[in-house]
Amino acid sequence: MNQPTAQGDFARIRDEVREFVAERDWDQFHAPKNLASALCVEAAELLEHFQWLNTGTKEELGEEKLREAGYEMADVLVYLIRLADKLDIDLPTAVQEKMALNRAKYPADKVRGDARKYDEYKND
Repeated sequence: MNQPTAQGDFARIRDEVREFVAERDWDQFHAPKNLASALCVEAAELLEHFQWLNTGTKEELGEEKLREAGYEMADVLVYLIRLADKLDIDLPTAVQEKMALNRAKYPADKVRGDARKYDEYKND
């Protein structure tokens, strides 16, 4: 049985979003700047579900807010994939490259259990 790949999952979502946008003639509104702005708005709507909670755990959110948060996460992902599509950025590859950079910047043996930013622990 073939396992889905990140590349395949992103391509499937990208194609579904492309079709949705084309059916509505919305591509004219999807300049990269507009998509980046919309992504930030959706991220803020996600954050709104956690406002005033102590930790925002699944239990603290409750079933309804958890479902709504999931929809906001979906909105964020859709806009991110759409933005990457418009800019011809291969998100799965970008994630792999960024994780390699993060591994170099945050070596596990130096940062384990430490929440400081990389430039704050370098001299330890």
